[in-house]
This record gives sequence, C-alpha cells and structure tokens, in this order.
Amino acid sequence: MKARSARRADGVSSIPLSKLDVSEAKRFQDDSIWGYFERLRREDPVHYCQDSRYGPYWSVTKYRDIVAVDTNHKAFSSEQGVTIVDVPDEHWTPSFIKMGPPKHAGQRNAVSPIVAPDNLAKLESLIRSRVRVILDGLPRNDPFNWVNMVSIELTTQMLATLFDFPFEDRRLLTYWSDVAVTPPRAGHAIDSWEKRRTILSGCLEYFTRLWNERINAEPRLDLISLMAHSPDTRHMEPDEFLGNLILLIVGGNDTTRNSMTGGVLFMNQYPGELRKLRDNPRLMSGAVSEIIRYQTPIAHMRRTAAADCILGGKQISKGDKIVMWYISGNRDEEVIENGDSFVIDRKNVRQHLSFGFGIHRCVGRHLAQLQLNILWEEILRAGLDVMVVGEPERIASNFVHGYSALPVQIAA
Repeated sequence: MKARSARRADGVSSIPLSKLDVSEAKRFQDDSIWGYFERLRREDPVHYCQDSRYGPYWSVTKYRDIVAVDTNHKAFSSEQGVTIVDVPDEHWTPSFIKMGPPKHAGQRNAVSPIVAPDNLAKLESLIRSRVRVILDGLPRNDPFNWVNMVSIELTTQMLATLFDFPFEDRRLLTYWSDVAVTPPRAGHAIDSWEKRRTILSGCLEYFTRLWNERINAEPRLDLISLMAHSPDTRHMEPDEFLGNLILLIVGGNDTTRNSMTGGVLFMNQYPGELRKLRDNPRLMSGAVSEIIRYQTPIAHMRRTAAADCILGGKQISKGDKIVMWYISGNRDEEVIENGDSFVIDRKNVRQHLSFGFGIHRCVGRHLAQLQLNILWEEILRAGLDVMVVGEPERIASNFVHGYSALPVQIAA
C-alpha cells in the first residue's frame, strides 16, 4: 500500500491547478490518478480544464455534486454522449442511455424483463453451476491470468445467455466490447474511427442475422427477442440497433468483469477483510458492494449542460461538457469515511456511485451483484486461496477502469 501512496503524491502538487487534466488515460493505466482526484476534491471540486485531448470539460469530483448532476437529466443531458470523447457525427450511434424521456423509458423498459427478479432467480442456478465448473478447472500451483480464465469467461458466458448468442462465438462479445470503448489512437490497434466502425459493422451484421430469426419467431426471454418484439424498439434504424447492442454488451461485460478481477486483488491487498468474510459469510452482500465501490468499473459518465446554470458555485454555460468522475466520488471522505481503504463491513456500504443515479441508473446492477455474490460464495465454499503473484496490468482508459491481466496462483 505504501507504493500506491507514493504514486499518488508524485508530481501532483507541482502542476498549476489550471493545467490539471485528469482525463489522461496513462494515469489510469499506471494507477497514479488518485492524487489528482484528491487534489481536485480538496481544492476545486468542480474544475474546468480548458485544454485536453478531448477539448474543454468540467470535472465533477465530489459525491454530492455528482448525484446532483446525475439526477437532473433536464439540466444535464446525455443526448450529446455519455463519455468524454466527442464521437464524430458520421460515427454516432444512438442508444437509450443517450436519450431523454419518453423514448429512453420505452427502450429501457423493452429490455428490462431480462433482469427482472423472477428471471434472476431462474439464472442463479445456471450462474452457480458455471462458476463451479470454471473454479474446479483452474490450475493448481501454477500461475495463470485470472482476467482471461475467470472474469472474461464468466461474463462472456452470461452475455451469450442474455442474448441467446451462439456459445461457440461468445468471445466475439468481449472483442466488440473492447473495441466499442476504445477511442481511436494513432499507433494503437484501433487507429481510426473508420477501423472502429468496420469492426463494429461486423457486430451489427452478426446480430442482424439473429434479429431476423427472432422477429419471425415467437417472443422469447432474450435481449434480441425482447427488442424485436417491443413496439419501442422493433423499428430501430441499424445505427440505433448497433448503439443499443454496444450499450448492452459493454454494460453486461465491463462492470462485472473488472469487479471480478478487482475483488481478488483487493482481498489480497487487505487480507484482514478476506478473513472477516471467511469468518462471517453473512457479510457477503456488503463485500460485493464494497468491491464495486472500490473498483468503480466505469470511471466516468459525461453530460452536457442543457442551459446556463450554477454547479458547486461555478458558472456552467449551455453546451459545456460535464464529466462526473464516479471513481473520485466513491473516495469522497465527506460521504464515505476512510474511502481510500477497502472495508467490507463499512457503514452504508451500498452508498456508492458505481451504478449511477437517476433515470440512467444501471439497468443490470442486480445481475452484476448476483454474479459477484455467487463467485465469492463458491470461492469460499471450495476453500480456494487465490494468491496474487504479480502486478496487475491495467488498461489505458479513462472510461472503463479495468484490467487486462492479473497473475494469480491457487495452492493445491
């Protein structure tokens, strides 16, 4: 933990406040972002960055200010996009998270039966059986990558089930999710908006085949059939269908996948918390909430000011880009005591920002919690000691706060 504290302090205080830019992806990749957010919360909670890779934007870094923005969709609109990246018009894909009422509610309600309580109850035994198979098949006494063998595999299997997607092709879902959340950068695998579009066009083509099958069949409880048979979604244009596919794939993948990895890392960093959980499994629900808070798998959401307004004492102009840094608000000491520590039995453990608030609150949050809950129940049931044996590899993203690798080893 000392190394992380050192990274937090390194160089932050020497940057003029007017030049401080928390959007640089490398700071999330090397885990050095925390000191920047600490400084903004302390000195300038609603902070204007004039010059960044993504143009000018406001950073909202404290819990209560974030809630104020997230719960006021009339003043702070999602219709211009939900990430700090401005997508070129020719590559724009609508989706219900980028819509206001009433269209938002209609499209959201079209897919919500998949995560209704009665369906989650039906999915529980399937999730548990899959978790057991995967855990039983993991290597013993040999290092392996938890991200690939557990986190990605479990979430991709679940996504395939939710879409009734061909199981043998399920890793395409992970690939499309990764492409969708990666802004083009020169020298990277996705180096242009055109290349990104070409890959995602393959996603659209694949799902259009599934759509054509489902729309001509009796309604079923899978996401494609639900959209195909709902009056609110059955007449979507191709770009809107793709936008909603991306939303559902990313939403069903990144939150759960990276919390599954983060939980293992945190339990190794804070072994006393793992002992608490082993000694008292009734803390499981709180432990899952704390994993999701401490990981904050979606680092930010963006809104655009719909009118001139005041936020945190600052004058916001119509059209300004507002970035809610959930990852910062989840460490705000004014609301979350000792927020930089991982504490599974903390007071008000469910009081975190990771699922958002207001009309755009994560539709799949209960499914994400269920999957994490079952994973940790089965780790404890099997008596597995999952030891982190190397440094985690984090992805270079200011949107998805996640991992590409976590080397672990399980004793026989």
